[in-house]
Amino acid sequence: MRHPIAVADEPTAATPVQVDGRLAALGRFCHRRRRWVLGFWLLVLALGVLIGGRVFEGSVTGTSAGGSESARGESVVSASDSVRGTVVAVVDGEPVSDPAVRAAVTAATGQIGKLPGVASVADTYAAGPALTSTDGRASLISVRMAGGSTDAQLKAVTRELDALRADGVHTTVGGDLVLEREVKDQTAGDTRFGELVTLPLTLIVMVLVFGGLAAAGLPVIGAVASVGGALLAMFGFSKIMDIDTSVLPIATVLGLGLSIDYALLMVNRFREERGRGAGTAHAVERTAATAGRTIGFSGLTVAVALAGLFVFTSPVFRAVAAAGVSVVVISVAAALTLVPALLGFVGHRVKAPTAPVSDEGFFTRTVRRVQRRPVPVVLGCIALLLAAGAPFLGSEWRNSGAAVLPTSSVGRQVTETVQQRFPQQVPAPVTVVVDADRHTAQAYAEDVVAKLPGVSGIRSVAPVTDRVSTVEVLVHGDPQGGQAKSVVGELRADRGGLTTYVTGDAASVVDFQHEIATRGPWALGLVAVGTLVLLFLMTGSVVVPVKALLMNVLSLGASLGALTLVFQHGYLSGLLGFSPTGGLETFIPVLVFAFAFGLSMDYEVFLLARIKELRDQGHTCSRAVELGLQRSGRIITSAALLMVIVFAGFAAGQMLMVKEMGIALAVAVAVDATLVRCLLVPTAMTLFGEFNWWAPAPLRRLYQRIGLKEHVVLPPIPVAPAAASAAALPAQRAEQEAERAGAVG
Repeated sequence: MRHPIAVADEPTAATPVQVDGRLAALGRFCHRRRRWVLGFWLLVLALGVLIGGRVFEGSVTGTSAGGSESARGESVVSASDSVRGTVVAVVDGEPVSDPAVRAAVTAATGQIGKLPGVASVADTYAAGPALTSTDGRASLISVRMAGGSTDAQLKAVTRELDALRADGVHTTVGGDLVLEREVKDQTAGDTRFGELVTLPLTLIVMVLVFGGLAAAGLPVIGAVASVGGALLAMFGFSKIMDIDTSVLPIATVLGLGLSIDYALLMVNRFREERGRGAGTAHAVERTAATAGRTIGFSGLTVAVALAGLFVFTSPVFRAVAAAGVSVVVISVAAALTLVPALLGFVGHRVKAPTAPVSDEGFFTRTVRRVQRRPVPVVLGCIALLLAAGAPFLGSEWRNSGAAVLPTSSVGRQVTETVQQRFPQQVPAPVTVVVDADRHTAQAYAEDVVAKLPGVSGIRSVAPVTDRVSTVEVLVHGDPQGGQAKSVVGELRADRGGLTTYVTGDAASVVDFQHEIATRGPWALGLVAVGTLVLLFLMTGSVVVPVKALLMNVLSLGASLGALTLVFQHGYLSGLLGFSPTGGLETFIPVLVFAFAFGLSMDYEVFLLARIKELRDQGHTCSRAVELGLQRSGRIITSAALLMVIVFAGFAAGQMLMVKEMGIALAVAVAVDATLVRCLLVPTAMTLFGEFNWWAPAPLRRLYQRIGLKEHVVLPPIPVAPAAASAAALPAQRAEQEAERAGAVG
């Protein structure tokens, strides 16, 4: 049986030299005060579960382009009509004219009208045939809830509607308030399901990677604590800004993935240090000084990518930016504090490697093969990535509404029933809010709106107040298609001398696309500049950062292309369990870009850090690439596999938006960790040779002064002679017992 290179807890002839640096000091502190550190994170987890879990209750549903005309128009109507929302019941099964049905509906509406929180209630017998289906066998009951009405009052209304009974009649309750509740409940359920699926699977994979449960369990524990902290942070943000419900699972999946990645890197480096002969305490500080530095730098690059979302004005983008950056900070903090503390408790149980990692292996052979023909490999990879991203050029963006819920959702079923059988109740594709009385608005509708090409008619002109009216405009074709968007533009170009706000789903999509087109380049520029600066500070090169930026964009294109094929065109929709809506959710491509770009840079840092370290040790560029990929390839592919598992677990949920993010990020990570890191990066660096490390003379001097040297020079670990080992054995046993008991150092 083979033994480790040096027995990890054997005494040494001399006390190992303490590692300099703040990260090493942080590792020492967390190891010595591990009880306090663990207690702190247990408190964070408890608060995250007890308090942070309520963030789903305080979240909002529905997205709009912040400050846009469609958002302002909706605000004008909301301010003029302070109704919280509506509850709609479909009464189906018998002819509406049936006396028994009429008696049951009339009795129910009379009772509901007396309930607290109800602003008004209408049925087909009082409001007219607009609430009767086209086949005459179903009718609607519409209940408007007053502003400030409570959830308890809403539940009382839904109970009364559910209780409506008549022979041969069944009632289904929906409406925007019911949809809002179902979206929150489904999102919370999908988040819990994703966690329950991914954590056991990641534990199994890490047992296979590390060969032991002790090392494998640490990343899972760190991830759970990070999620608790993330929920707590998002709960705090929900008190000062609107947090869209869709933000919560996105932030959760990011926290899980990053926490597992970072803890994996820490545990892997700890095992290496133990294998070199370091005791637990010294292995922790050496791990904190090296892997901790990489984690801190990686977290900074991910945070920069997410910070680009602050450039946008839409609340959903800013909420994701705030939540995402806080999750990154918490994930880094957990890796740098909680993991060293946990290693203090169970580090002696972590299996050390029995031999140094070989410099010859699968990754070395792969690099050599592609280095023999670098030009065909580079061109082939680029062509493949461009082809994979091409479908995104034909993508359509839309607001899916109730279609984001699974087909089993009662709220979605009511919405689809209304669309099919009550066409007069379907929201108009375009609504114009007119700052004028009804008569002026009517004249505007007849003189301006009805004459536009693409307009198929005016459904209604309705007063909201004495000074505000709405004009519902019908269009030819897809309600969110090109014709509808053209009508939006024409209505905004000619306002008939009035103050108007063009709103509706088509207008909302137009505003989102306009915001992305105008602010997107600024966001992209911020992310690009931040990334280039950070990578320059790490490498001292201007070539490597530019090359990394271009490669990440290529891999992102492949992810967005796959997103378009699956969710717009419906490929694999049966396998994934959803019905395609004909387009992508308006804000998803931007979020995919920010998250996937950050994660790609995460792996870029892992690989470049090792290559730069080897280059600084005097290896040629080609050899540094070979050894760098050989020594980091296993950890990168393991981390990527775990990330894919996490994203796939969330994609298995029911919410369409969560599925889109999960699939897109899983594809992005898989492509980046295989095609880009294993093929494109080595061949591109081979082609550039020593030019990879070029920088103008002024920048070289700047790097020498302020560069972030990723490689940390560690003091040697002295090895004790056999006699010294025997003499010191009782003291060593005492140290082991202290470590097992978790004593404060």
